[in-house]
Amino acid sequence: MPLTYHSYLKIEELLDLQQFRSPEEHDEMLFIIIHQAYELWFKQMLHELDYISNILEQHEDIQTAFHSMKRVLTILKVLVHQVDILETMTPLEFLSFRDYLETASGFQSYQWRELEFKLGLKSEIHIHRFPEGTDIRKRLQLRYNSPSIWHHFMVSLKLTGYGIPSEVLNRPYNSSTTPSEEVQKVLLHIYKTNAPLAGFCELLVDLDEGIQEWRYRHVKMVERTIGSKKGTGGSAGVEYLKNSLFKPLFPDLWEIRSSFSK
Repeated sequence: MPLTYHSYLKIEELLDLQQFRSPEEHDEMLFIIIHQAYELWFKQMLHELDYISNILEQHEDIQTAFHSMKRVLTILKVLVHQVDILETMTPLEFLSFRDYLETASGFQSYQWRELEFKLGLKSEIHIHRFPEGTDIRKRLQLRYNSPSIWHHFMVSLKLTGYGIPSEVLNRPYNSSTTPSEEVQKVLLHIYKTNAPLAGFCELLVDLDEGIQEWRYRHVKMVERTIGSKKGTGGSAGVEYLKNSLFKPLFPDLWEIRSSFSK
Protein backbone atom coordinates (compact mmCIF):
# COMPACT_ATOMS: atom_id res chain seq x y z
CA MET A 1 0.00 0.00 0.00
CA PRO A 2 1.53 3.36 -1.02
CA LEU A 3 2.34 5.90 1.65
CA THR A 4 -0.27 8.63 1.88
CA TYR A 5 -0.64 11.86 3.82
CA HIS A 6 -3.05 10.31 6.30
CA SER A 7 -1.12 7.04 6.73
CA TYR A 8 2.21 8.85 7.24
CA LEU A 9 0.75 11.20 9.85
CA LYS A 10 -1.60 8.55 11.30
CA ILE A 11 -4.52 10.94 10.97
CA GLU A 12 -7.17 8.35 11.86
CA GLU A 13 -5.42 7.50 15.12
CA LEU A 14 -4.83 11.18 15.86
CA LEU A 15 -8.46 12.15 15.39
CA ASP A 16 -9.58 9.27 17.58
CA LEU A 17 -7.66 10.64 20.59
CA GLN A 18 -10.23 13.31 21.52
CA GLN A 19 -12.40 11.20 23.80
CA PHE A 20 -14.91 13.02 26.00
CA ARG A 21 -15.29 12.31 29.71
CA SER A 22 -18.47 14.39 29.89
CA PRO A 23 -21.74 13.60 28.10
CA GLU A 24 -20.35 15.53 25.11
CA GLU A 25 -20.21 19.02 26.58
CA HIS A 26 -19.37 21.22 23.60
CA ASP A 27 -16.26 22.95 25.05
CA GLU A 28 -14.52 19.81 26.23
CA MET A 29 -13.32 19.29 22.65
CA LEU A 30 -11.38 22.56 22.71
CA PHE A 31 -9.95 21.75 26.15
CA ILE A 32 -8.67 18.35 25.01
CA ILE A 33 -7.20 19.56 21.71
CA ILE A 34 -5.41 22.53 23.31
CA HIS A 35 -3.72 20.34 25.90
CA GLN A 36 -2.83 17.60 23.44
CA ALA A 37 -1.26 20.29 21.25
CA TYR A 38 0.70 21.56 24.25
CA GLU A 39 2.14 18.11 24.82
CA LEU A 40 3.17 17.79 21.17
CA TRP A 41 4.93 21.15 21.33
CA PHE A 42 6.63 20.14 24.60
CA LYS A 43 7.92 17.05 22.80
CA GLN A 44 9.32 19.18 19.97
CA MET A 45 10.95 21.61 22.41
CA LEU A 46 12.68 18.73 24.21
CA HIS A 47 13.81 17.41 20.83
CA GLU A 48 15.35 20.78 19.90
CA LEU A 49 16.93 21.42 23.31
CA ASP A 50 18.53 17.97 23.32
CA TYR A 51 19.91 18.72 19.86
CA ILE A 52 21.36 22.03 21.10
CA SER A 53 22.89 20.29 24.11
CA ASN A 54 24.53 17.78 21.78
CA ILE A 55 26.03 20.62 19.72
CA LEU A 56 27.43 22.20 22.87
CA GLU A 57 28.66 18.87 24.22
CA GLN A 58 30.45 18.04 20.95
CA HIS A 59 31.96 21.53 21.01
CA GLU A 60 30.67 22.30 17.51
CA ASP A 61 30.37 25.85 16.16
CA ILE A 62 27.73 27.45 18.38
CA GLN A 63 26.22 29.18 15.35
CA THR A 64 24.77 25.79 14.38
CA ALA A 65 22.62 25.94 17.52
CA PHE A 66 21.04 29.30 16.62
CA HIS A 67 18.48 27.85 14.23
CA SER A 68 17.13 25.32 16.74
CA MET A 69 17.05 27.87 19.54
CA LYS A 70 15.08 30.30 17.39
CA ARG A 71 12.69 27.46 16.59
CA VAL A 72 12.16 26.85 20.32
CA LEU A 73 11.47 30.56 20.83
CA THR A 74 8.89 30.53 18.03
CA ILE A 75 7.19 27.49 19.57
CA LEU A 76 6.99 29.38 22.88
CA LYS A 77 5.10 32.17 21.12
CA VAL A 78 2.65 29.56 19.83
CA LEU A 79 2.21 28.22 23.38
CA VAL A 80 1.34 31.70 24.61
CA HIS A 81 -1.09 32.23 21.72
CA GLN A 82 -2.82 28.96 22.59
CA VAL A 83 -3.77 30.57 25.91
CA ASP A 84 -5.66 33.18 23.86
CA ILE A 85 -7.59 30.36 22.20
CA LEU A 86 -8.32 28.66 25.53
CA GLU A 87 -9.58 31.95 26.97
CA THR A 88 -12.38 32.00 24.40
CA MET A 89 -13.96 29.45 26.76
CA THR A 90 -15.82 31.15 29.61
CA PRO A 91 -15.58 29.99 33.25
CA LEU A 92 -19.13 28.61 33.07
CA GLU A 93 -18.30 26.68 29.92
CA PHE A 94 -15.30 25.12 31.68
CA LEU A 95 -17.42 24.29 34.73
CA SER A 96 -19.82 22.38 32.48
CA PHE A 97 -17.29 19.52 32.31
CA ARG A 98 -14.70 20.27 35.00
CA ASP A 99 -16.01 17.70 37.49
CA TYR A 100 -15.62 14.98 34.87
CA LEU A 101 -11.84 15.55 34.90
CA GLU A 102 -11.75 13.96 38.39
CA THR A 103 -8.08 13.64 39.47
CA ALA A 104 -6.59 14.65 36.11
CA SER A 105 -4.56 17.88 36.22
CA GLY A 106 -2.09 19.78 34.07
CA PHE A 107 0.08 19.61 37.18
CA GLN A 108 0.73 16.00 36.12
CA SER A 109 2.33 16.90 32.76
CA TYR A 110 5.57 14.96 32.96
CA GLN A 111 6.90 16.47 29.74
CA TRP A 112 6.65 19.94 31.31
CA ARG A 113 8.68 18.60 34.25
CA GLU A 114 11.20 17.21 31.78
CA LEU A 115 11.46 20.66 30.24
CA GLU A 116 12.02 22.25 33.64
CA PHE A 117 14.75 19.73 34.42
CA LYS A 118 16.36 20.27 31.02
CA LEU A 119 16.35 24.03 31.62
CA GLY A 120 18.03 23.63 35.01
CA LEU A 121 15.05 23.88 37.37
CA LYS A 122 15.44 20.65 39.34
CA SER A 123 12.98 19.49 41.99
CA GLU A 124 12.91 15.84 43.06
CA ILE A 125 9.40 16.14 44.48
CA HIS A 126 7.97 16.04 40.96
CA ILE A 127 9.51 12.60 40.40
CA HIS A 128 7.83 11.16 43.48
CA ARG A 129 4.41 12.19 42.21
CA PHE A 130 4.55 9.24 39.82
CA PRO A 131 4.47 5.55 40.85
CA GLU A 132 7.84 3.87 41.32
CA GLY A 133 8.87 1.62 38.46
CA THR A 134 6.71 3.33 35.82
CA ASP A 135 8.19 4.47 32.52
CA ILE A 136 7.19 8.06 33.31
CA ARG A 137 9.12 8.05 36.58
CA LYS A 138 12.16 6.52 34.87
CA ARG A 139 12.06 9.26 32.22
CA LEU A 140 11.88 11.97 34.86
CA GLN A 141 14.67 10.38 36.90
CA LEU A 142 16.88 10.30 33.83
CA ARG A 143 16.22 13.99 33.09
CA TYR A 144 16.71 14.89 36.74
CA ASN A 145 20.14 13.25 36.82
CA SER A 146 21.25 14.61 33.44
CA PRO A 147 23.06 17.90 32.74
CA SER A 148 20.92 20.94 32.02
CA ILE A 149 21.41 22.99 28.87
CA TRP A 150 23.11 25.65 31.03
CA HIS A 151 25.64 23.08 32.26
CA HIS A 152 26.40 22.11 28.66
CA PHE A 153 26.89 25.79 27.84
CA MET A 154 29.31 26.19 30.75
CA VAL A 155 31.32 23.16 29.59
CA SER A 156 31.39 24.55 26.05
CA LEU A 157 32.72 27.88 27.33
CA LYS A 158 35.41 26.10 29.35
CA LEU A 159 36.52 24.14 26.27
CA THR A 160 36.63 27.41 24.31
CA GLY A 161 39.12 28.78 26.83
CA TYR A 162 36.94 30.79 29.20
CA GLY A 163 37.59 30.61 32.93
CA ILE A 164 34.50 28.82 34.17
CA PRO A 165 35.25 27.85 37.80
CA SER A 166 35.47 24.15 38.66
CA GLU A 167 32.80 24.46 41.37
CA VAL A 168 30.31 25.44 38.64
CA LEU A 169 31.37 22.62 36.31
CA ASN A 170 31.32 20.08 39.13
CA ARG A 171 27.88 20.90 40.49
CA PRO A 172 25.70 17.79 40.77
CA TYR A 173 23.56 17.40 37.68
CA ASN A 174 20.46 17.17 39.87
CA SER A 175 20.94 20.62 41.38
CA SER A 176 19.19 23.73 40.07
CA THR A 177 21.17 26.47 38.37
CA THR A 178 22.40 29.09 40.83
CA PRO A 179 24.20 32.39 40.15
CA SER A 180 27.99 32.69 40.20
CA GLU A 181 29.93 35.94 40.29
CA GLU A 182 32.83 34.29 38.45
CA VAL A 183 30.53 33.17 35.65
CA GLN A 184 29.08 36.67 35.46
CA LYS A 185 32.57 38.12 34.92
CA VAL A 186 33.11 35.68 32.07
CA LEU A 187 29.74 36.56 30.54
CA LEU A 188 30.45 40.28 30.70
CA HIS A 189 33.75 39.69 28.91
CA ILE A 190 31.93 37.65 26.24
CA TYR A 191 29.41 40.43 25.64
CA LYS A 192 32.25 42.90 25.09
CA THR A 193 34.50 40.73 22.91
CA ASN A 194 32.61 37.86 21.24
CA ALA A 195 29.49 38.85 19.30
CA PRO A 196 28.43 35.31 18.23
CA LEU A 197 28.63 33.98 21.79
CA ALA A 198 26.88 37.08 23.09
CA GLY A 199 24.15 36.44 20.52
CA PHE A 200 23.65 32.92 21.86
CA CYS A 201 23.47 34.33 25.40
CA GLU A 202 20.72 36.69 24.27
CA LEU A 203 18.80 33.75 22.80
CA LEU A 204 19.02 32.09 26.22
CA VAL A 205 17.62 35.27 27.77
CA ASP A 206 14.80 35.18 25.20
CA LEU A 207 14.13 31.55 26.16
CA ASP A 208 14.06 32.42 29.86
CA GLU A 209 11.75 35.36 29.23
CA GLY A 210 9.51 33.25 26.98
CA ILE A 211 9.08 30.59 29.65
CA GLN A 212 8.23 33.26 32.22
CA GLU A 213 5.73 34.85 29.82
CA TRP A 214 4.03 31.51 29.28
CA ARG A 215 3.89 30.89 33.05
CA TYR A 216 2.31 34.30 33.61
CA ARG A 217 -0.31 33.84 30.89
CA HIS A 218 -1.08 30.38 32.24
CA VAL A 219 -1.54 31.73 35.78
CA LYS A 220 -3.88 34.51 34.65
CA MET A 221 -5.87 32.11 32.48
CA VAL A 222 -6.38 29.75 35.44
CA GLU A 223 -7.22 32.67 37.74
CA ARG A 224 -9.88 34.09 35.40
CA THR A 225 -11.36 30.60 34.94
CA ILE A 226 -11.48 29.17 38.50
CA GLY A 227 -10.39 32.09 40.69
CA SER A 228 -8.79 30.93 43.94
CA LYS A 229 -10.34 27.45 43.88
CA LYS A 230 -8.12 24.39 44.08
CA GLY A 231 -7.08 22.96 40.75
CA THR A 232 -8.30 19.68 39.34
CA GLY A 233 -6.62 16.68 40.95
CA GLY A 234 -6.36 18.58 44.24
CA SER A 235 -3.47 20.83 43.17
CA ALA A 236 -3.16 24.24 44.81
CA GLY A 237 -4.31 25.94 41.62
CA VAL A 238 -3.44 29.60 41.17
CA GLU A 239 -1.42 29.91 44.38
CA TYR A 240 0.96 27.14 43.32
CA LEU A 241 1.31 28.61 39.84
CA LYS A 242 2.05 32.08 41.22
CA ASN A 243 4.98 30.67 43.18
CA SER A 244 6.59 29.63 39.91
CA LEU A 245 6.56 33.14 38.45
CA PHE A 246 9.63 35.32 37.93
CA LYS A 247 12.15 32.63 38.86
CA PRO A 248 14.90 32.96 36.23
CA LEU A 249 16.29 29.82 34.64
CA PHE A 250 19.65 31.46 33.87
CA PRO A 251 20.18 33.94 36.75
CA ASP A 252 23.70 34.93 35.71
CA LEU A 253 22.41 36.35 32.43
CA TRP A 254 20.00 38.57 34.35
CA GLU A 255 22.46 39.61 37.05
CA ILE A 256 24.89 41.12 34.54
CA ARG A 257 22.26 43.49 33.10
CA SER A 258 23.03 46.16 35.70
CA SER A 259 26.74 45.93 34.88
CA PHE A 260 26.44 46.85 31.21
CA SER A 261 27.93 50.25 30.38
CA LYS A 262 28.45 52.25 27.21
